[in-house]
Amino acid sequence: MTLVWGDETLTWQDVVQVARHNAELTLSTSAWQRIAQGREIVEQIVASGHIAYGINTGLGALCNITLPEEQLSQLSRNTLLSHACGVGPLLAREQVRAILCAAIANYSHGKSGVSVALVQHLLALLNHQITPQVPSQGSVGYLSHMAHIGLALIGVGDVEYQQQIVPAEQALAQAGLTPYRPGAKEGLSLVNGTPCMIGLSCLALDDAMRLLDWADVTGAMSFEALRGQLVAFDAEVIALKASPGMQVSGQRLRQLLSDSPLLAKSVGVRTQDALSLRSMPQVHGASRDQFDHAARQVNTELNACTDNPLVLGTVDNWRVVSQANPHGESVAMAADLLAIAMAEIGSIAERRLDRLVNPLVSGLPAFLVAQPGVNSGMMIAQYVAASLCAENRQLAQPAVLDNYVTSGLQEDHLSLGTGAALKLLKLVGNVWQILAIEYLLAAQALDFHGEAELAEGTKQALLRLRAVVANWQEDRWLAPEIARAVEVMKNGVS
Repeated sequence: MTLVWGDETLTWQDVVQVARHNAELTLSTSAWQRIAQGREIVEQIVASGHIAYGINTGLGALCNITLPEEQLSQLSRNTLLSHACGVGPLLAREQVRAILCAAIANYSHGKSGVSVALVQHLLALLNHQITPQVPSQGSVGYLSHMAHIGLALIGVGDVEYQQQIVPAEQALAQAGLTPYRPGAKEGLSLVNGTPCMIGLSCLALDDAMRLLDWADVTGAMSFEALRGQLVAFDAEVIALKASPGMQVSGQRLRQLLSDSPLLAKSVGVRTQDALSLRSMPQVHGASRDQFDHAARQVNTELNACTDNPLVLGTVDNWRVVSQANPHGESVAMAADLLAIAMAEIGSIAERRLDRLVNPLVSGLPAFLVAQPGVNSGMMIAQYVAASLCAENRQLAQPAVLDNYVTSGLQEDHLSLGTGAALKLLKLVGNVWQILAIEYLLAAQALDFHGEAELAEGTKQALLRLRAVVANWQEDRWLAPEIARAVEVMKNGVS
């Protein structure tokens, strides 16, 4: 599958198709024309001797130092080398590819002033599956991650190519490519803007969207196993709160549970259920609403020009403008907000699975094994979920409220949006595990009731899991089964 960007509004799903599913990417004719015109403006600026930040000046606090034309290419190369100082564990392959996608989207507007050749080289990295090795730490929102990607363009550093880690220069040669020689402004454009936080946030949105659907499924399984009172999800009641997300979750829960013989027999067994059960439409729905908000913010930034400076106008009537579009405040806030929403999805799921293992409230064998005592059953799985929820509480602390002064007082307010996106990805990774644990425990609980008593939707979810994880009769190694449950969820229909 080949995607053509440049004429239509992009969405986070477009980035995911390339980053995670290896769709090929190219740009439209009009996008190439815009890029070429922007580059011609930069060449005009250089030829005219007009002083423009980052084109023929130093960077950051060195912006008042002007440079002769013969040093501008060296400035770009030096920018990549000096800014590539990230530390820590490497980003995953899909994360680097997502960042590359967001950078290409930014350049497609033609306002950065980079050359057609530069964008072609970036596309070649994607389409030839050459993935730069990029340390995950060291960004205040921009600069370091893209600098490491830029190194691969010039044949410096290591890349993943054909499932091996090799020198960038070697991978380029094997793919029939040559190292790129950046021209005026291109080094700055490569490290600037918000592609890091945008690309990473697109992946987080993909995870979050699927987790929100799975939360309804695993929650419905727990609800049925605990003989919940279905009236709490009544359509007329749910409609009295005009939350779009709440309507979606309410409808999904009703669809999953409305034909349950077990719940039909359970009407009136208690006046009302615990909030972790009866408030699922409200909590899952609120998280869906925050997801929608975050998606709008990320899509807006994905379609924005986020370089500094920007080149505007035509070759005959141009402007070069220093501004602050690389400041990623909206994406940082969106990632922080979505982190809180997804932490809540994990938190309420942990409360449900805690009820499943407690015979005082579940009406089921302790820890969901027929012979508790000699068997510990699902006791410690709940511990794990609690631990992950505790970690998520830490990860949900806002990154955007932090701030530091960099570049000799030039950059004295930072979004820290890349850090916000990275911790969001870690948090949603934890939620996959929490929901997988609920999936396992709820399935085990439903087995005690028998398939004939179950709603069709929950029964199908149970059968999908039972195809790879058997019912527990006695204790066995649980960790691999949690991992298998995660894979069922990631690869299955929710």
